[in-house]
Amino acid sequence: MNNKDNILDYEDKDLNTTIANEKQANNDVKYKKNDTLESAYFNKNKVNGKLKHKPNFPKKRNVLKIIPLGGLGEIGKNMTAFEYKDEIIVIDCGLAFPDEDLYGIDIVIPDVTYLINNKDKVKGFFITHGHEDHIGGLPYVLKQINVPIYGAKLTIGLIEGKLEEHKMLRDCTLHVVEVGELIKFENFKIEFIRTNHSIPDSCSIALYTPIGTIVHSGDFKVDFTPIDEQVLDLQRYAQLGKKGVLLLMADSTNALHKGYTMSEKTVGETLENLFEKATGRIIVSTFASNVHRLQQISDCARKNNRKIAFSGRSMENISRVAIDLGYLFIPEGMIISLDEIQNYENNRITIITTGSQGESMAALTRIASSTHRKIQIQKGDMVIISASPIPGNEKAVSNVINDLTQKGANVIYKAIEDIHVSGHACEEELKLMQALLKPKFFIPLHGEYRHLIAHAKIAQTMGVDKSNIFILDTGDIFELSKNKGEIIGKAPSGRILIDGMGIGDVGNMVLRDRKNLAEHGMITVVVTIDRRSKIVLGGPDIISRGFVYMRDSEELIREIRGIVLKCVEGCLERNITQWAEIKNTIRREVDNFVYMKMKKKPMILPVIVEI
Repeated sequence: MNNKDNILDYEDKDLNTTIANEKQANNDVKYKKNDTLESAYFNKNKVNGKLKHKPNFPKKRNVLKIIPLGGLGEIGKNMTAFEYKDEIIVIDCGLAFPDEDLYGIDIVIPDVTYLINNKDKVKGFFITHGHEDHIGGLPYVLKQINVPIYGAKLTIGLIEGKLEEHKMLRDCTLHVVEVGELIKFENFKIEFIRTNHSIPDSCSIALYTPIGTIVHSGDFKVDFTPIDEQVLDLQRYAQLGKKGVLLLMADSTNALHKGYTMSEKTVGETLENLFEKATGRIIVSTFASNVHRLQQISDCARKNNRKIAFSGRSMENISRVAIDLGYLFIPEGMIISLDEIQNYENNRITIITTGSQGESMAALTRIASSTHRKIQIQKGDMVIISASPIPGNEKAVSNVINDLTQKGANVIYKAIEDIHVSGHACEEELKLMQALLKPKFFIPLHGEYRHLIAHAKIAQTMGVDKSNIFILDTGDIFELSKNKGEIIGKAPSGRILIDGMGIGDVGNMVLRDRKNLAEHGMITVVVTIDRRSKIVLGGPDIISRGFVYMRDSEELIREIRGIVLKCVEGCLERNITQWAEIKNTIRREVDNFVYMKMKKKPMILPVIVEI
């Protein structure tokens, strides 16, 4: 640049290169390494503190990035990040339970690589309610990104219990937020709005950003007669809609269901009738976190002069937290331990237990299989399964019902009585939310792809422009301005598998081996070799696990032993003494033989002992 007065075209040049060139052309101008575009221009063009030319900088883009890290195209591990300039806030941090093909995996959490890479920007986690699919990932994620957590009183109480269990409560910062309270950051203001769900203290979240208001519904339904008499704040939704909502992100779980979701109180009426008819013990299985359901069961037990015993670790923990915080009211002396149930007549006992989804280690499943240490089914017991099977759990629940019925219990479930209602909004309630908020843009959340599509169609019928409705995938980077929304890229995303205390150390290779072991079993081959003299000193010994029962397959084992011996001796004769190569030869020959003979592919594990 020859003319000192020229205006730099900062939009087309790299800033560092531009500053370097300017330094060479203008030795009298001082530049710093981290000068912004504006400061570099002002240093060059001001005279007596005034600019000689009108700056022509590119306009800064006022956009909000939304990155869903879970909860789209799936049930569970709900988590969404919102980024504006140098701030990120995250709504929810949930887990999902493993599918049948995830052998040995305990839980699944979102991949938070994007948040780790932007750790300095993350201001906090804002939790809509205390269900596992919204809080279950926190103990694992906080080990990598330890930022404050904000939520309502019961939500924070349940999170405290989880963090205490992981021995990390002292290292974490938790804030109890009141409904209507504003949490303020430089670019975000966050407001919690009361809503209804199957757990108290459920909230929607309104984000006030420089480009407009975003409403995240959380999980919700419209219940005008909730158990705690805390009706969702329709007035606040209407106020927001009147002021203008740029984007609504809403729960799609029940988008395929017509009409309205029934009130929780309707379950109480059915429970009362069942309790009055029962002549023996009553065993009720439900979700541990459904505090409203626990309250109704407790009220029925009190009216019928029954004691209550809780069974299942999560049921005991959540009921204790709910009682301590004043969300579950059970008269003193009414709760007894499982050890005390023998001290009372059967018609004075109510047991509230986990296992409504047929989980293999849950209390009800162990009761059904007669492996529970303290509860055995007796004739005359009434077992009430007060929950609907989550898709994929139907077979497990059916097996539990059959086992209980076979042992003489009178089993009541949803197909027989109305003993469960959903905590999620159906089509008409979703329409009501659209009518109140009148959003310009819409993104359906929380559901499989078919639920998201159905919810998108509902929004369209309520007047949202089709071009303003976006169905995102997990990891999409969605950029939103006042007038436009678009997907601009992809963030690292997926699932992190939790296996015991291991976080993410089980990958596709391990899962493939576990699947193979589960379906075909394993053959271990042990050979002892003298490398110097090149002779087999011992074996081959064949050990089968999950493949065949060796006593019934002696001829097959003998043939495998002969193949292994031939492989090893052949390798030694050819002067092959690399154990890896000998093992590969054994593995290949045995694998081919077994497949030809049995049409199975067990894992072959050669072990060479060198003398």
